[in-house]
Parts: sequence; structure tokens; C-alpha cells
Amino acid sequence: MIKFFRRIRQQLLTENPPIGRAGNFSKYFLYAIDEIILLVIGILIALQINKWNEQHKERTIDQEVYPLY
Repeated sequence: MIKFFRRIRQQLLTENPPIGRAGNFSKYFLYAIDEIILLVIGILIALQINKWNEQHKERTIDQEVYPLY
């Protein structure tokens, strides 16, 4: 995944040489925003998995303490 984004960044930098920096900056800024969004999505997914795991632990502890016969 990192290679994918590195390739996109390199393409953006090579397509527009640093002579016209205004257009290049906007494309690079858009790339940076995309990376931030992906990072936030990844953190939210990790938090959700952690929450599910904690709930699963609580359910298994409750079943061990009060088994259903």
C-alpha cells in the first residue's frame, strides 16, 4: 500500500516540474488529504476491532462465571 502511494506521489512530482508550483502544490495537497483520510479510516477500523474484541472477552468471561446449562 505504501508503494502504491509513493508511486502516485512520484508521478505527481514528475508530471509537473517545480517550475509551476501552484498547480503542483494543489495536486500534492490533494494527495496529502487522501493519505490523512486513509489514516483516519484505518484508526477507526482498528478501534472498532478492539471494541469487538473487548465485548467478546466480556461475553466469554460471563459464560465462564455463569455457564448456561
